Amino acid sequence: MAIISNILNVLITILVFFSIIIIHEFGHFFTAKLFGMKIYEFSIGMGPRLFSKTTKTTTWSFKLLPVGGSVQLGEDFESTDPDDFRNKPVWQRMIVIVAGAAMNLLLGFAVCIVSICAGNAIATTKISVLTDDSVSAQVMRVDDEIVEMGGMAIWTTTDISYCLQNRAAEIDEQNGIAYVNTTVLRNGERVQLKVPFRYFPERTETDSQGIKVDFKVYPQEKNFFTVINAAGRLFLSEARLIWISLIDLVTGTYGINDLSGPIGVVSTMATTLGESIQLMSFSSFLMMIALITINLGIFNLLPIPALDGARFVFLLVEAIRRKPIPAEKEGWVHFIGFAALMLLMVVVTFNDIVKLFGQ
Repeated sequence: MAIISNILNVLITILVFFSIIIIHEFGHFFTAKLFGMKIYEFSIGMGPRLFSKTTKTTTWSFKLLPVGGSVQLGEDFESTDPDDFRNKPVWQRMIVIVAGAAMNLLLGFAVCIVSICAGNAIATTKISVLTDDSVSAQVMRVDDEIVEMGGMAIWTTTDISYCLQNRAAEIDEQNGIAYVNTTVLRNGERVQLKVPFRYFPERTETDSQGIKVDFKVYPQEKNFFTVINAAGRLFLSEARLIWISLIDLVTGTYGINDLSGPIGVVSTMATTLGESIQLMSFSSFLMMIALITINLGIFNLLPIPALDGARFVFLLVEAIRRKPIPAEKEGWVHFIGFAALMLLMVVVTFNDIVKLFGQ
């Protein structure tokens, strides 16, 4: 039964993963249709076709490598067909290019709403309980509202967890204490504190490695306005954490071995889904879906050759210059970028396989 359950979890996860890709490509597809552009192919995956079906104007394809998708719109630089992408007004092409990422971001926000609605109440950042053994009670009080930790603005309890694990100002391993610079709202005034927390340098049977949260926060009643507000804060929090991770990757805080490709993502999602089913709470799985689709939206908007962000930059330059970049130059830029991304994907996928079979 456990094997069947694991297989079902993986299949459900793959379906969710492909749905995120389809929604991205649907953004390109829908806006292209809106502007009367010809759509030659709508494909999920990359590489050789596994199967396809051709209608009057479009070929629908499923390809071998599950690492993305594409919508072919007639981007031949020498095309004379007025309905091809290349011959449409530049502002329409700009909208089509960003529509895929926009759909992912909208999906991320929608999943945040569902996650909030699925919970019993909305968690605030205002402290409701400090127990007698709470180390942080040395300086914090009930009704303190946490607004900043480690120099980062606090919007959600997820931000609190992240800051406690990553932004400790000082760690006293000998006494098992970590100090976090924290700003709270106390009686309407901002108060700066150096808050102590219990610190566990190694994982134990009762506590995970890192800082232990020793307080509880007030719940907030759910209604239309509080749900939208909470979902917005959650969405911005997830987007910020993704941006911080990208910066950490560029600056060397994280290495290439810390990256995950499709295999790693599916494996992690399947594990989270299994844990969610056992706990009868799908909040963690929903938040992972939100994280992945927001990540896909943000990553695609980066000005990296072969991604939508770089193509948007070329269109922006075209709009300013009132003439396109020479076709061969733009083509080479995207080709080199695509080759680099494929090489990175091979390396990351290899690492995913090593990690998977090394568990």
